[in-house]
Amino acid sequence: MKLIIQMPCLNEAETLAIALADLPREVEGFDTVEWLIIDDGSTDNTAEIASANGVHHVVRHPVNRGLAVGFMTGIEACLELGADVIVNTDADNQYCGADICKLTAPVLAHEADIVIGARPIDQTKHFSWIKKKLQRLGSWAVRIASGTNVVDAPSGFRAMSREAAMRLNVFTAYTYTLETIIQAGQSNLRISSVAVRTNADLRPSRLVKSIPSYVKRSLLTILRVFMIYRPLAFYFWVGSVFMLTGLVGGGRFLFYYFSGDGEGHVQSVVFASLCVTIAVIMYMMGFIGDLISTNRKLLERIDYRVRNLNAPDNGNE
Repeated sequence: MKLIIQMPCLNEAETLAIALADLPREVEGFDTVEWLIIDDGSTDNTAEIASANGVHHVVRHPVNRGLAVGFMTGIEACLELGADVIVNTDADNQYCGADICKLTAPVLAHEADIVIGARPIDQTKHFSWIKKKLQRLGSWAVRIASGTNVVDAPSGFRAMSREAAMRLNVFTAYTYTLETIIQAGQSNLRISSVAVRTNADLRPSRLVKSIPSYVKRSLLTILRVFMIYRPLAFYFWVGSVFMLTGLVGGGRFLFYYFSGDGEGHVQSVVFASLCVTIAVIMYMMGFIGDLISTNRKLLERIDYRVRNLNAPDNGNE
């Protein structure tokens, strides 16, 4: 059994050595443990520090492509290298490396396909009060959208089986954390959470540049992924709001019309017609989106089979 611990990096020269020193060289249940760094267009000596500190594999982007792209680059590299289990962690040493065994245990026991480390958010001193509440709110929204019981959705500390890794695809460039959970939940992959520890804060988060920006981008990510994976439900509910509004407007006109005062309420008919038209368009978009979603699922199956055929243990290398 091979475990590969991957770590996306962008200009992490100051913290990388500390983060690597915290990673285990041996993990219970695995014959081999390897480290992989994704250098996402760093302009400092991140890659050199990685090599000097015993990293087995370094994958480099010529330019910065974003955290989500870096995450998927690492997943693809780990699969090509024959990983049976992949652990993703951060280069700022946020997560305790000794807890990697907690993440991998449910995967090894075939109890989960993806395991996400749940941080002690309420006890994390460098998290502001509003950030703690937003973390809770974001995790709740992801649970609703994904149909899972994930405790800490924004956590990047996670383990996944080879099977789960081959089924994941990320469409946004901002962050992979929310999208992969919703995608995995909609793909019927088993997701669980385990409590993990965190280390002292070494630097401010680069993902959360400001609370309003983080909230906006996270909500847009959740909305976009929900539209991709459940378009019929999304457009049905949006269309139903317009349809209900249109029926109310039309009912108002009919009430006054049969009361003998319909001439002064023609605007209700116009408003009702507009709402009903928008509702019908939403329903049509839902059906079209559902057809596209079916085609996407077929393409994902093909992509999964191609990845499986190209796996090292299939004798294709």
